[in-house]
Amino acid sequence: MKTIGLLGGMSWESSLEYYRFMNEAVKARLGGLHSARILMNSVDFAPLREQMLAGDWAAVGGHLADAARTLEDAGAELMVIGTNTMHKVAPEVEAAVSVPLVHIADATAEAARAGGFSRVALLGTALTMEDDFYVGRLKEHGFEVLVPDAGDRSLVDRVIFDEMCRGLFLDGSRAEFVRIIEGLAARGAEAVVLGCTEIGLLVRPGDTEVPTLDTCRIHAEKVVEAALG
Repeated sequence: MKTIGLLGGMSWESSLEYYRFMNEAVKARLGGLHSARILMNSVDFAPLREQMLAGDWAAVGGHLADAARTLEDAGAELMVIGTNTMHKVAPEVEAAVSVPLVHIADATAEAARAGGFSRVALLGTALTMEDDFYVGRLKEHGFEVLVPDAGDRSLVDRVIFDEMCRGLFLDGSRAEFVRIIEGLAARGAEAVVLGCTEIGLLVRPGDTEVPTLDTCRIHAEKVVEAALG
């Protein structure tokens, strides 16, 4: 089993889920007392968020590249960025290390294809929904991608940073997310990508009949597949 290097802390609420999902996947594959070999570099998210708001993505990329090098130096054989939005700087992280990076959008595309979907909707931070680093990558895999309208994109982004990344998972916000998800399905989405690794903690199985793709779980399970190779 290869050692997984997890860039975490963005937010730590979803990093907990990554740890759980990866260990559950190893247990399902190997049984017994097996658990995942994981090294995590849990970064302080607050200064990174300030750099994001300032548009200083060079600083964000440099910070995560340094964190990834630390993981490789410690023995990581696979690299994982435990967040959707920070895949904007995935090329910088990938260039900083010699070990493979398991990209969250590639893992999600593979899961969507396995589900028989060709037109998906995307929920996530405003950047994830609006920037080409994620939507474009899904399109490269052959998917048509829908996103909410501007007002709902703003709502989703606010809930992510003001609530979920602070450990708040509120019933009112859950109802709003379900409304948005069902509206996207009415526009023709066959499934909705939960493209923020905290959304699966808010929108739970049974909250909507629309198929959802939890990127945190999908990513974690793909990483374990690569680690067990």
